[in-house]
Amino acid sequence: MGDIGFSVLFPVFFSAAIFIIPPLVQGDLSYSFPEEMKRGSVIGNVAKDLGVDLNTFSSRKARVDIEGARKHYFDIRMSTGELITSDRIDRESICEKQPSCIMKIDLVLENPLELHRISLRVQDVNDNSPKFRQNLIEMEIRESADKGNRFSIEEAHDADIGQNDVQRYILQNNYNFGLAVDSNKVELVLEKNLDREKQRDVSLLLTAIDGGSPQKSGTVVIHVTVLDANDNAPSYSEWCLGVLLSIC
Repeated sequence: MGDIGFSVLFPVFFSAAIFIIPPLVQGDLSYSFPEEMKRGSVIGNVAKDLGVDLNTFSSRKARVDIEGARKHYFDIRMSTGELITSDRIDRESICEKQPSCIMKIDLVLENPLELHRISLRVQDVNDNSPKFRQNLIEMEIRESADKGNRFSIEEAHDADIGQNDVQRYILQNNYNFGLAVDSNKVELVLEKNLDREKQRDVSLLLTAIDGGSPQKSGTVVIHVTVLDANDNAPSYSEWCLGVLLSIC
């Protein structure tokens, strides 16, 4: 009989315990803000958004803990309940080229103890310029190369993402070459035949431009050495000299 009474009363006690003990983890908050904000910039007012009385906010010793972060990027302004930046936030160093950059922090309140999860989406700004791996690209092309031949060029890279990444290329006006770009594949296109006897070297300036506002760009010099082909018959004087040398 005692066992039956306990089994009947246990669910009642268990339900009462759940009702009395408040949950430690509350609903999430989410904010979005651009990278590179100045220290002390306001991200959002957590006290207001959580409905916490500002008069008791400070006495509850509000603090933030950041998951997996070496730096203390955020802080709480006790007088206003605002979440602010306490260090420079560089999106590229945190998330690299990932399309979405989200930082997770915990807001802790005491008396009573509460834990609020906050998601922070770091927005990309155009703070990087396109860069080529080298300042100078050396190429060798035979003067006998046919028109329409293509020659690959290593594309530029930009640490930013989306519209702030590289969007187009511009090749300096020149007599021999055009430019073809397809899915980040960059190629020089020979549009007019080379003639080493007229020009042994061709220097071209290639510019990569991103889509940010304002736009940023990077350049590389392409130096083409025109290799000789046996496209000229010996002149009469050269033929005579050859005959004389064979007689001697």
